Amino acid sequence: MDRIEKALKKLTEEERGSIQELLLQLSSGNTRGLDIKKLKGRNDIFRVRKGDIRIIYRKDALDIFILSIER
Repeated sequence: MDRIEKALKKLTEEERGSIQELLLQLSSGNTRGLDIKKLKGRNDIFRVRKGDIRIIYRKDALDIFILSIER
């Protein structure tokens, strides 16, 4: 089991649903209204925050790779 699966198992069902909505919004390119910041020192790594949950991800031309999910 990888880190992302472990982090998701620790969250409630409601939190998992909000994460799924965030990821769908990111993948569609509709980032309006999201709290997104670029991390220092890197041009391709960002974090998006909703409440207490933070998702750190890397974005390239076609895909989004989730690096961590934290509370």
